Amino acid sequence: MADRDQDDRAGAAKRVFSLWPAATGVPSSSGSADLPAWARSAAPQARRRRLRGADILVGAAAVAVLTLLLVNLTAGAVTVGLSALCLALLLVTLALLWKERRREDADAAWRDTLFERTGISLWREDWSAVGEAILALKQRGVHDIEGHFAAHPDEARDLRRRVIVKDVNAFAAEMMGAGSKADLLGPLDRILPDSDQTFDQWLIAFGRGDTFYRSETHIVRPDGTHVDTLFTAELPTTLEGFRNILVTALDITDYKALQTKLVAAETDAARASRISTMGALTASIAHEVNTPLASILANVEAGLRWLRRPQPNLPEAEQAIERAIRDAARAHEVIARTRDFLSAAPHAIQPVDMAETARLAMVLIDRELRSHQASAHLDATPGLPQVDADPIQMQQVLVNLMVNGLQAMKSCAPPRDLRVTLRAVDGEVIVSVTDQGPGIDPTIRGKLFDPFFSRKENGMGMGLAICRTCVEGHGGRIWAEPNADRGATFAFSLPQARSG
Repeated sequence: MADRDQDDRAGAAKRVFSLWPAATGVPSSSGSADLPAWARSAAPQARRRRLRGADILVGAAAVAVLTLLLVNLTAGAVTVGLSALCLALLLVTLALLWKERRREDADAAWRDTLFERTGISLWREDWSAVGEAILALKQRGVHDIEGHFAAHPDEARDLRRRVIVKDVNAFAAEMMGAGSKADLLGPLDRILPDSDQTFDQWLIAFGRGDTFYRSETHIVRPDGTHVDTLFTAELPTTLEGFRNILVTALDITDYKALQTKLVAAETDAARASRISTMGALTASIAHEVNTPLASILANVEAGLRWLRRPQPNLPEAEQAIERAIRDAARAHEVIARTRDFLSAAPHAIQPVDMAETARLAMVLIDRELRSHQASAHLDATPGLPQVDADPIQMQQVLVNLMVNGLQAMKSCAPPRDLRVTLRAVDGEVIVSVTDQGPGIDPTIRGKLFDPFFSRKENGMGMGLAICRTCVEGHGGRIWAEPNADRGATFAFSLPQARSG
C-alpha cells in the first residue's frame, strides 16, 4: 500500500489536473541535473527526409538491375531474356512502390480524418520560443519559474505573443465562430487574453518537465466574446517537440454558466437560511431580554412611587432598587451568554499552506480578473512554512484584498497586474497583495481598517474590517502602505505553525 501511495505521488508530480499545478519543489543544487528531461535530451539534429520502405526497395532494385546490365555489357552477353528479366524486376519494384505509397497515403488520410472529425477542437501550436526561453533561464540558474515571471510579467506577455497557432481543425473554427481557419492562425495572444491565468502555469509545467497539462481557461473569439474551455496537452519530451504541440479544447461555456447559476441558487438558499436563523435568534434574544427589562422598569417605577410618598418608605424603595439591579444583571447575563455562544463556534484551525490558499483564491476571482481585464501573478518562496489557521477565513482575506486591488486599478490603463507575494520572515509568513492603482491617500490611511469606512460609492466599509478581525484572531497583523512607484500594497502576517 505504501508503494502504491509513493507511485501515485510520483505520478502526480508529472501530471497537472488543475488551474494551479502543485509545485514539486526547487532543485537543491545547480547544474545539468536541474534541467527538465526535454532540455537534457540530445541536441536535435538537422531534419532529414525519412526514407520510406518503398524508396529503399526502388533503390535496391535499381542497383541490382544496373549491376546485371554492367556485368553483361562487359561480357558482351546482353540478351532479350536478360532485358526482359530486368524489366520484370523494375515492374515488380514499381508495384511495391505503388502499394507502399498507397498505404502511407491511407495512413496520412486517416490522421487527417482524426484531426478533422474527432468532434473536439484541436490546435497545433509552435511553442519553440517558450522552450528556448525556459532553457535559457534554467541555464542562468533561475529555477523559480513562477517567481521570475511574477516579477517580470512583461516577459510572459512577450512569450505569449511568440507562441504561434499553426493549424486548427474545422471544429475549432466552428467553436470559435470563425469565418475560416485562417482567422485563428498566428500569435497566441490574439485569442488568449491578459486575464488568462493558465499561461504562467504552462511555463511552470515546462520548467518542471511535466509530461501532461490539463486546465480551464477562457479564450477570445474573433467577434470579441469569450469562450470557457477545458483543454489538455501532452507536453514535449525534447526541445524539438516544442515546435508542434497538439492542444485539445472543449467548450464548457454553458456548463460554467449553469454552474454559476447553481452556486448563486445555493448562495441564496444559504442566505435565506441565515436570515431565518438570525430572525429566530433575534426573537429568542428579544424574548430573553424583554423579561428582565420589563421587571427592571416595574421595580424602578415602584421604587420611585415609594420615594415620592409624603412619608417615603425607604425600605420598600431599597428593595425595589435591589430587584432592579438583580434584573439588570440577569439581562447582562443573557447578552454575555449569547455572545459566548456565538464566539464559541468551532474554527477549523489546521496547518495551512498559504501559497496553495492564494492559488485557490485566484481561481475564485477569475470573473473579476476578466471584468477588469487584469492578470494576477503569484510569487511564493519555495518551501514556505505553514501557518495554523482557518483556511476558509484566510481565503476570504486574500479574495477581499485581491478584489480591492482589482477595483483600485479600474481607472488605470492596461496592462493591469496584480501581484501576490508570500515570504517567510522572522518566524512569520507575510502575504502581500500589490496593485498598480492610484495608491493610498495619506489622510485616510489610518482609517482603512475601521468598520463602516469605505472609499467606494456603494461600499459598506466592512471588507477590510473583517480582514483585520480574521488576521488578528489568528495572532497576526495587517497593514497597508503606498508603493514607491505607483499603487499600494496591503499585507498581513501570520505566525508560522508550531512544530509537533
